[in-house]
Amino acid sequence: MGMEALARLADERVDHRFKGLPPDADGLTVGELAAQRRNLFTGGFPTPVLALSAERLEHNLSLMEAYAARHGLAFAPHGKTSMAPQLFHRQIEHGAWGITLAVPHQVRVARAFGIERVFLANELVDTPALRWIASELTADPSFRFVCYVDSVRGVRLMDAALRGASRPLDVVVELAAGEDARTGVRTEAECAAVAEAVAAAPTLRLVGVAGYEGEVPRADPERVQAWLRRLTGLAVELDRAGHFKDVEEIVVSAGGSAWFDAVADAFAELPELSLPVLKLLRSGAYVSHDDGHYRRLTPFNRVSEEGALEPAFRLWAQVVSRPSPEQAFVNAGKRDAAYDLDLPFAQVVRRDGAERPATGVSVTALSDQHAWLRTGREADLEVGDWVGLGLSHPCTSFDKWQLIPVAEADGTVVDYIRTFF
Repeated sequence: MGMEALARLADERVDHRFKGLPPDADGLTVGELAAQRRNLFTGGFPTPVLALSAERLEHNLSLMEAYAARHGLAFAPHGKTSMAPQLFHRQIEHGAWGITLAVPHQVRVARAFGIERVFLANELVDTPALRWIASELTADPSFRFVCYVDSVRGVRLMDAALRGASRPLDVVVELAAGEDARTGVRTEAECAAVAEAVAAAPTLRLVGVAGYEGEVPRADPERVQAWLRRLTGLAVELDRAGHFKDVEEIVVSAGGSAWFDAVADAFAELPELSLPVLKLLRSGAYVSHDDGHYRRLTPFNRVSEEGALEPAFRLWAQVVSRPSPEQAFVNAGKRDAAYDLDLPFAQVVRRDGAERPATGVSVTALSDQHAWLRTGREADLEVGDWVGLGLSHPCTSFDKWQLIPVAEADGTVVDYIRTFF
């Protein structure tokens, strides 16, 4: 059923719901439009339009597949980055164990498109959502679902909501990344208390430990490694206490997109436990990477021999105003571009089919539908030019576009990625 739903995405009709697509494509199915292999620059696409590089997307998928295999890691990339079932399946085709998500709506999307393994990086205490998860587990014996627990009260709420479920819900104790971090249990003693509460709850099964090193306050290699040693140490202590005796494997999970090299190093040093260990990495931003936040922080900058991710997004906008030699405006703003961490980066200019570097052009601010450009004396920019913008933070790029063209280097659009936020 899930694969059928994935195939049906090609049957969706193109219309006014999807910005950036050619107006004369209205009424075509997505599959029909993709088959036309239109060119992004000459095929009727209006600006602004976000495009995903076909070559760079494939490069990033292959690179992380090789990285996980080389370091003996299972991989459940965080799907909240894209919420694109087509990309979920491509990640799984590239060796991913499953998909990480954060809230029940995202799990419903994943299940609708046939995802069989979901890691929910959050404590789930919502009764309707828990009962729906229980019904999915009952209906599909192959479905595996794991989520966080981070409090005794949370365990009790989960247990009450799941009474009568046919299968226990697999949970991992979340270890907080520090006193000033986000969610998670603050101390090892409290983790033990949560584990005891799970043991007393017939509807739950403790299968491991997890957390997110990206929340370590004032993160640097030493602080991140210290927290990761606490996480692996917690797995050892809970194993010694007999908390994993009824499971097939012990889950130890961490890994955002900034410190996965530290995770790989720490997990390689994990002592032998009483059962096989699923060392589960969850980095998700790699799928498109970016031109700002993660490009600066990627572990591949620290360990260059591992390879390099490539920014796969480019937002194309058009110059609509050139009021002075020092200023220009393009028709893409907050509704189109990620801006929560960095402003977009002016990279290239297209005019009359020719592309050149955006020398002397920088983005200084965003309005709802405009980007403010500062232009130096060397900037050659006219009304009507297309400006290619690099974006920072893919987590807030995908959510602004429901149907994203996938373009080859020459501009040929070969696919369209549907998102569900």
